[in-house]
Amino acid sequence: MTYCVGLRLDAGLVMLSDTRTNAGLANISRFGKLFHWERPGNRAIVAMTAGNLSITQGVITALDTACRRASAGEDVECLLNCESMWRAAQLASEAMSVQQKRYRDQLEAQGAGADAMIILGGQREGGAHRLFLLYSAGNFIETTPDTPFFQIGEHKYGKPILDRVIEPATPLPVALKAAFVSMDSTLRSNLSVGMPLDLAVIHAGEMKVSTRRRIEADDEEFSQISNAWSEALRQGFSSVPEVTTA
Repeated sequence: MTYCVGLRLDAGLVMLSDTRTNAGLANISRFGKLFHWERPGNRAIVAMTAGNLSITQGVITALDTACRRASAGEDVECLLNCESMWRAAQLASEAMSVQQKRYRDQLEAQGAGADAMIILGGQREGGAHRLFLLYSAGNFIETTPDTPFFQIGEHKYGKPILDRVIEPATPLPVALKAAFVSMDSTLRSNLSVGMPLDLAVIHAGEMKVSTRRRIEADDEEFSQISNAWSEALRQGFSSVPEVTTA
């Protein structure tokens, strides 16, 4: 399984994913699930994937291929030349639909799931930074001020902190801390989510990926946040009144 979280804030976008993929207890692997496309000063787009790995790899390959063909001079619409972030989400959704139509029946006939989801966000010159959640069927939704973040994969353990902290006005440093705590909570509660992590940050108006970082298990900053959060929880629990019994 996996866990990916994307935050759409007034100050920009934060994207964080794990790298664990498992097909049973004896078949655990690492696969990067965070991808980006960039023309600095013009646009920056980041995608994170969850679900059937063959489906999501097919989608990313199709998007990459279109970008390479366009850069070679072919008249091909792609993430790096489309007219809006909404159209970028459509292109990714169309690639998802192609993969689903090609492989879903065969996968399900063998007892495998074909479902997959993608969080896609970014900004192009002349437009706002936007964040979308793409479904297996090829449809998608966008964040709103009421719901400024999306999660895919094993999301339930990391959701409470986001519900309490994240709103559009949340500063980027606070949002990063919340994303780290959300991921740490998931890592501790679900063995199908694992290190290392991949992080990407796009500052509003910059049209570039300002931070692209791999976070290993021994990362000092992540460990400090994890340990501090654990201690805060223990102290908070100790301050809660005892339950009286008859």
